[in-house]
Amino acid sequence: MNFKNSILILFTLLFFSCEENQITLDADNLLLGNWVEPVYNGETTTYKRGESLPNKGYGISFNQQNIYTERTSGWCGTPPLSYFNVEGTFELKNQIINISKQSFPTDYALKIVSLTETELVVKKELTEQEIDHKNLIDLFTEIEELAYSISCTDINNWSFTAYGAKACGGPQGYIPYSNQIDIDAFLEKIKIYTQAEKDYNEKHGIISDCALAATPVSIECQNGYPILKY
Repeated sequence: MNFKNSILILFTLLFFSCEENQITLDADNLLLGNWVEPVYNGETTTYKRGESLPNKGYGISFNQQNIYTERTSGWCGTPPLSYFNVEGTFELKNQIINISKQSFPTDYALKIVSLTETELVVKKELTEQEIDHKNLIDLFTEIEELAYSISCTDINNWSFTAYGAKACGGPQGYIPYSNQIDIDAFLEKIKIYTQAEKDYNEKHGIISDCALAATPVSIECQNGYPILKY
């Protein structure tokens, strides 16, 4: 192969490589295209429209076949950075972009704050699983606040109970509580939380180890705080 033919082949490969990254502007769907030069401002990220994804920089693209491409260097931030493409799919519905890809995070959503021919502003939208998990955390926070609302000075005034549900079965653990609080209301919260965690596990296909949580044998008061002893 002579030098002239080599140059022609190289030019052809580069040309088609660039063409693969280029997405024609669609007036009916401005989201389609390459979005580069992200600027992070609190909860929002602002992108500029680009002709193609950068070779050495972060960017994202959406094409007509609902293919999502993320140009990233991964989690490693040590120079020199090596950028590569992560492929996935996307669905746009009611200004929410639902994205699925193979690398972490596998499923997440972006809410379009504003979109023009030249600029895309998005913010991360909580998924249904993230919302359900937050509700679990909020409920358990209420349980903890009630459980530890009384200072521990006499272990005779304290008991403990199991709470939660591991996906493989059995409780998540045990929590102490004062006999001086509204015990019925407290145990009802425990019951609601445990059922909510069971529902969460089933709904989202959560897995866990099958080790049984150790059962406490006593409670000690340390600096006004109840400590479970095993």
